[in-house]
Amino acid sequence: MAEAAAYSLDPQETQRLTRRITSLSVTVAAILATLKALVWLATGSVSVLASLADSGLDVLAALGTFIAVRYAAEPPDAEHRFGHGKAEAFASLMQAGLVFASAALIAQEAVRHLITPRPLQQDGLAIGVMVWSTLFTIGLVFAQTRVLRRAHSVAVTGDRAHYLADIVSNLVALAAIAAAALSGAVWFDAVGGLAVAAVLLWGAVNVFRESSNELMDRELPEEARQRIVALMTSDPRLTDVHQLRTRASGPFVHIQMHADLDPELSLETAHQVVVAAEKRVLRAFPSADIIIHADPRGRAEPHGGAFQESHLPEPAPERPEARVK
Repeated sequence: MAEAAAYSLDPQETQRLTRRITSLSVTVAAILATLKALVWLATGSVSVLASLADSGLDVLAALGTFIAVRYAAEPPDAEHRFGHGKAEAFASLMQAGLVFASAALIAQEAVRHLITPRPLQQDGLAIGVMVWSTLFTIGLVFAQTRVLRRAHSVAVTGDRAHYLADIVSNLVALAAIAAAALSGAVWFDAVGGLAVAAVLLWGAVNVFRESSNELMDRELPEEARQRIVALMTSDPRLTDVHQLRTRASGPFVHIQMHADLDPELSLETAHQVVVAAEKRVLRAFPSADIIIHADPRGRAEPHGGAFQESHLPEPAPERPEARVK
């Protein structure tokens, strides 16, 4: 139940974890950018410059994520009745745009150095800072991974993807500097810059895809949806769930559905059954906003509207008595 577990924390715990990890991200990005700036000034390495440009944008991206996770956790207000959770997705889009810009600048500089090679200075210093940069970044990614195993955050996911690309780019830059220093062929350094640009472009595409899924209200993973159905139908008086719609919005989850109940139940009893089902789902998804429409089994009129039932495909049922429509 790994996918469903990502939504199992209450909002306060999720907020605590994301605030802590985004603060760490800003700190690491600032330290690395400062170190690389000093080494680039001393060496003139295009690979170090490539990594410095990325670290500089990391600072901006980390600050955007730092702000976004705090704004996303704000409660709903009069203008935003569904909360502010999608601020996280916008922060991820900003990250993707910054990475694209960084990759373009790095590629331009690398091509210039291929056309007009320039010898490196103080190669050992450049190699040293790249090693430390890689170790710092690996530590941050490890911490981000631990947070994401417990809490859903598209902003932290995007930040982590960005730093994973940083690790690869640092390793490529390190190899390029070492090859140029050992062989005397300074074009290795420029080729390393081009490789870093390619890695960053790939990372940007993945970050863009993740944030777009949330902005486009993509359904929660099937594992989470089936978990919702199992919890809803554990009461035999509630026999089926249909029109189940789910979406993530930053640290929150929105769930709405129609539930079939025994038509002989009184209104008060039917209400009690629905409330009990809602509480079962909230125990598993404490950050959820849930809307349940009760239907009398076998007697309900077809529902109209822009998203009426006939417009939606019906996935294969998990079991005969509990179907997701």
